[in-house]
Amino acid sequence: MATVKRPSLSLAATQAIELSRKDDNNLVSSHRPSTVDDVYYGDETAARSDAERIRDRSLLTPDEEKKLVRRIDWHLMPLCSLIFMFKNLDSDNVSNARIMNRGSNMNIMTQLAMTADEYNLVTVLYFLPYIVFEAPSNLLLKRVSPSRWQSRIMVTWGIVLACHCAVTNKSGLYTARFFLGLAEAGQFPGVILQMTYWYRPDEMSLRLLYFYTCGNLSGIFSGLLAFAFDHLSGAGGLLGWQWLMLVEAIATIITGVTVWFLLPDSFIQARLPPNAPRADESNFNFGEILSSLKDIRLWLFTLIWASFTVGTSGVRFYQSTVIADLGFTSIATAQILNLPITILGLLVICLTGLHANNGRLPRPLYPLTFLLIILASYAVLVAYPSTAAVYAVTLVGNAVTATWFPVMWPWRVQTTSRTTGSAFSIGFVNSYGQIGGAVGPQLFRADYAPRYRTSFGVAMGLVFACISITLVTWWVTRHAERNTRKVNGARVRAAARGESVVEDLTKEDLKGDLKGLR
Repeated sequence: MATVKRPSLSLAATQAIELSRKDDNNLVSSHRPSTVDDVYYGDETAARSDAERIRDRSLLTPDEEKKLVRRIDWHLMPLCSLIFMFKNLDSDNVSNARIMNRGSNMNIMTQLAMTADEYNLVTVLYFLPYIVFEAPSNLLLKRVSPSRWQSRIMVTWGIVLACHCAVTNKSGLYTARFFLGLAEAGQFPGVILQMTYWYRPDEMSLRLLYFYTCGNLSGIFSGLLAFAFDHLSGAGGLLGWQWLMLVEAIATIITGVTVWFLLPDSFIQARLPPNAPRADESNFNFGEILSSLKDIRLWLFTLIWASFTVGTSGVRFYQSTVIADLGFTSIATAQILNLPITILGLLVICLTGLHANNGRLPRPLYPLTFLLIILASYAVLVAYPSTAAVYAVTLVGNAVTATWFPVMWPWRVQTTSRTTGSAFSIGFVNSYGQIGGAVGPQLFRADYAPRYRTSFGVAMGLVFACISITLVTWWVTRHAERNTRKVNGARVRAAARGESVVEDLTKEDLKGDLKGLR
């Protein structure tokens, strides 16, 4: 990757660095500005020593670094968020299609002659290729470049989604969902990996707030689209669910082509910690994969993801059906009742992200709090005191379920290292965490309808297991988590004084987690 100069940034720099503020362990430098030509992107910064990296970081005043990060945000985050929104939209449409035109011969299950249990298999076949291909996809991302790889993913899955319109039986739907999962595999962990190329671990929380807030707008759009196409069924010779798939497919393909030209690929490496991916590293280092597989943290985080997704994915998949079964209103309007869940989830994501960004509380406290709320919500669903109570806890439980992911990912990525290791670890955790998408809906078999008490009881057990594993993982990663929070807190205090922190989490911090386990 060639070095690229960005003269338009033309940032002021410093001639001297004064270390100060011993209460922040000398992490802060104050600045006396002069000027330099520009900031460098790419390979040239990759080979610099840690001391040179800190020196380069110190060349920017706090205001200048803030402007630089703001430019990165505007170039990177809108596109990443849009990609994630389309992924959610296109993967969740099958659950909305399930109740479109319900009770008529235009319903997808009637058209394809499928039972409820047979329809559950579409999620299994959709997530199986995710589990197998997400980690390999992440390993290919840097070799091909993020913009081209993400564009390829989107255009491919858009084409497969359009092919859903030609489905005439359940075998065709199974095949289409399998290839849709295969096409989408690697999209989400690829975006998370690319963010580690641009942001420090302490900056991920706020960016994931933007990412998940925009991405989860899909819950609003999908409900509105399903509501609209439910009434459009039969127009142009297409049923409502076919219109839903076709319109989303066209929008996905157009966005995928745009990503090729607009998504930035280069790195800003002088700002990144020593364990971050580097532009001059080899695209594939088998030793880093072996090291990752020997790291107990990889398996602990994978177990967290798996137990959480199995315990919550079924509830999310059946959200539309459960609401429709409550008898509040018509099937079409039941789609609209999904919207408050999404809106509440977005509010909780925003409030939590802003609070977690200050580094005052240990990060694991946030997912643990959400898990306890989910556990309490499921207990009400098992008891089933009234339809209003069931809808209320569905609203709260699924809203905080959506908020769990953006508070978990910053914790996960702060323990990864280097290009291959980061790509493999992020892809591995996300891919095998997708087991929930395959297994979760199977808990909600027709035998347990309409109240699904057994289903929610099993989900409670899985959420409790997730809480237990999260506590163990917190203890194992306590050194890196504490030191990352310490650096983040120092940055917040330094910014208020017009100063900046020039140090980051080090390899020694990461290794400190494992010393007590050997």
